Amino acid sequence: MIYEKIKLNDEAYMTTYIADDPLGADRKRPVVVICPGGGYECCSPREAEPIALAFNAAGIHAVVVNYRVFAVYPASLRDLSDAVCIVRDNAEKWRIDTERVVVCGFSAGGHLAASLGVFWNSEPAVKRDDEKNKPNGMILAYPVITAGPHAHEGSIRTVSGGDSELAEKMSLEKQVTEDCPRAFIWHTFEDPAVPVENSLLMAAALREKNIETELHIFPKGPHGLSTASEFVAESEQGVIPKVQEWIKMAVDWIFAL
Repeated sequence: MIYEKIKLNDEAYMTTYIADDPLGADRKRPVVVICPGGGYECCSPREAEPIALAFNAAGIHAVVVNYRVFAVYPASLRDLSDAVCIVRDNAEKWRIDTERVVVCGFSAGGHLAASLGVFWNSEPAVKRDDEKNKPNGMILAYPVITAGPHAHEGSIRTVSGGDSELAEKMSLEKQVTEDCPRAFIWHTFEDPAVPVENSLLMAAALREKNIETELHIFPKGPHGLSTASEFVAESEQGVIPKVQEWIKMAVDWIFAL
């Protein structure tokens, strides 16, 4: 494995989990660029390395982005955009399939991943002529999406700095265009922190633009499930075998891109 920490700026860094090839071949593999959650106030370790290792086990490279927190938009978005560009710049060295570069975010990290999906070619702070920051797909796990009635107010307040006009821009279901990448979205119906409507609103917006989307709503489970396994669960309520299936479904989705 190529395990390396790469500085993005004075506050942010990315960690690579580039899987070895058991056959010693130079086969190119997809890569998942992971954005942990944490309300834009921290990067949860439960949604970082455990996710990277789960994708590694399925033969997919991974990168975890510890983006800037307590930072007003577009600081964290710039961190993620830079990380995706670094991934593409190292595609040959890291044996990456450049047609399968996927961003994957959890909760507020889902908002960040979706922000790159909708703003990669329109936000001046990240727009590039070479389009190296364009994701081929996005995996959104119980994502913060809206600044409307179903908002996770803490995340939206932090990323917008309390500016009402910027908060409206952070309502990502209103920012989807035809250039947004395909999506795999999952949530639990009873999520008490980030209402399932966030995922439903995003899926509806993608459908309106005819962007292929796979959506899974699991009936049971609290917020912040990560892999929903004993390895990361904070309590018995976080161990849900049915929800654990999301990793395999996401892997199948990535290989089908």
